[in-house]
Amino acid sequence: MHLLLLLRCKTEALVAPLKHFKLRFCHSLCSSSNPFPAFNKPDPFVHPDPPTIYRLLKQRPPLSQLKQIHAHLIAHAVSTDTSLTDSLIHCYLSIKNITCARALFDHYPSPSPPILIWNLMIRAYSKIHNSVDSINLFRYMITIEHLVRVSPDMYTFTFVITACSQQISKFHGGIVHGMVMKSGCESNLHVGNSVINMYCVFGEMDNAHKVFDEMSQRDVFSWTSLVCGYAKHREMDRACEIFDLMPARNAVSWGVMISGFVGCGRYTEALNLFHDMLSDDHKLNPNEAALVCVLSACAHLGALDQGKWIHVYIDKNGISESSNISTALIDMYAKCGMLDCASRIFNSISQPDVLNFTSIISGLSVHGRGKDAMRIFSQMLSENVKPNEITILGVLNGCSHSGLVDEGSSIFYNMESLWGIVPKIEHYGCYIDLLSRAGHLERALRVVESMPFPPDIVTWRALLSACRIHRDLVLGEKILNHIVQLQSTGHCGGKVLLSNLYASLGKWEGVSQVRKLMGGRNGESSPGCSWIEVNGIVHEFRVDDQIHPQIVAIQYKLKEILKRASLGGYIANTMPVSFDLSEEDKEQAVAWHSEKLAVAFGLMSTGPAFAIRIVKNLRTCDDCHSALKAISKVFDREIIVRDRSRFHTFKEGICSCSDYW
Repeated sequence: MHLLLLLRCKTEALVAPLKHFKLRFCHSLCSSSNPFPAFNKPDPFVHPDPPTIYRLLKQRPPLSQLKQIHAHLIAHAVSTDTSLTDSLIHCYLSIKNITCARALFDHYPSPSPPILIWNLMIRAYSKIHNSVDSINLFRYMITIEHLVRVSPDMYTFTFVITACSQQISKFHGGIVHGMVMKSGCESNLHVGNSVINMYCVFGEMDNAHKVFDEMSQRDVFSWTSLVCGYAKHREMDRACEIFDLMPARNAVSWGVMISGFVGCGRYTEALNLFHDMLSDDHKLNPNEAALVCVLSACAHLGALDQGKWIHVYIDKNGISESSNISTALIDMYAKCGMLDCASRIFNSISQPDVLNFTSIISGLSVHGRGKDAMRIFSQMLSENVKPNEITILGVLNGCSHSGLVDEGSSIFYNMESLWGIVPKIEHYGCYIDLLSRAGHLERALRVVESMPFPPDIVTWRALLSACRIHRDLVLGEKILNHIVQLQSTGHCGGKVLLSNLYASLGKWEGVSQVRKLMGGRNGESSPGCSWIEVNGIVHEFRVDDQIHPQIVAIQYKLKEILKRASLGGYIANTMPVSFDLSEEDKEQAVAWHSEKLAVAFGLMSTGPAFAIRIVKNLRTCDDCHSALKAISKVFDREIIVRDRSRFHTFKEGICSCSDYW
């Protein structure tokens, strides 16, 4: 039924706003210099005429007043005025009340609304994520009767293509692009930009680049959209080519490139590009997205000095520490081993949100401070901040590294009923890791077998890694049967673990059989790699590194370090070596692990007052763990290592993990 008729029928709802409406204008009347106007002259305040109402609507009144005006128009039969209807639609859309706007649109006083109103409605729907209403309204627009049909213009196409880019497929976008070409609007800058963006969203980079090449006019948005498309789909070399050709760049262009490098794991390049941005002739200020991304790069590299410099830059330039920036700073300091700085930032936030809580909980967890993570989690719940699925992962991870089996079990089994979070495979993986580390291997296996979805290689690897730690060969071989079933997908990292388990028990026939099963493929697991920051420069070392320009001096220094460490009680642990070699060759094999090379370089390059901070891509092996404990004691240096799963702080011959990792 017509909205206006509905409103007219609801007498009580209509009279009340009209009374307020009249009283408001009567108040203005009484406050005027002439309280008794002539009776034969209509009072525009008691019975406002269309021009008066139009001026009121141009002021974009709030919803309550807007409904009063709307009710007045209905009561005084002014609702057929198209200009007033247009203004009402404008007003409703300005306060995001699209339902009332659509009701007016559907019962427009003339046969068809003007193109401006069509565009307003299509644009409003295009701002609703994943909504198909823009596309449906556009379809209706081009299929209504010819006599009242309105032809789409460049604004129509811009808005509807924006809506197409939010759909799950490019089907609608391709059709609309065809219509753009037929209409002659493809030369319009804004239409072209929306088409480029649409194709980039769906990874159709050839089509996006073709549209870009055919544009007679381009602006910074055209260039940035193309760069963003390549960066989003991890084609960073191509993105760099386009970026270098840009005639002008803005903060968004730089931010897109920095984000792209971080997304591809090219963190050093992200940092370098950030510094290039700051030294650019145009003196651009990085936006929030760029700052968050570059802090993430520092976090991944463990680049504390650069992270501190960026924090100072934020403070000096008066950049507001939004929730996202605060979260990124907490994450950066925590992952660089400065948990006290991370805690200070968290404690300075007056009302922490779920992102802030999650960041500090995850930071405490990777440092093995599970009880502190649980304390912050309890604080979060007491402040009525609802956890998300990442928060639960952080808490479970903290329980895992601290052996808090009961606490972790309670959270895992109650997460759905208490917080509405359905456990995903990552949550199962964390819980299985918790049980496995604590030695509950059979219980962990039962959890794996009861999962509502097939376990992935990461799940089996966590269980198999625990078999190696607890030297449970029987269960390890049982798990191998499950890993073999995943072989067709190319996931064979678990076989490497089983091979290492056989090797640790001296069962070289088993090692040989597993390696045959692996088919001789040696590229299944990532090579050990460690990073250390010295004087603001991040140095990378790989196992048995031969690339670093100072590698000869580093190897010589490492031999000297290990010799002194042996005087402090270090004995090479060759169990991790999965080849049947002589004991001397095994000792040589473990000697050149990447973190040992990084420590040697750190001792060469820094003074005795500086802690040595290292980031490693894999789990620290037993031998390196023993060596670093001895080195920290003999050289009286604090050594902080962040491996794939947690932090290890070595000081005076003791590790913060208490040998539980």
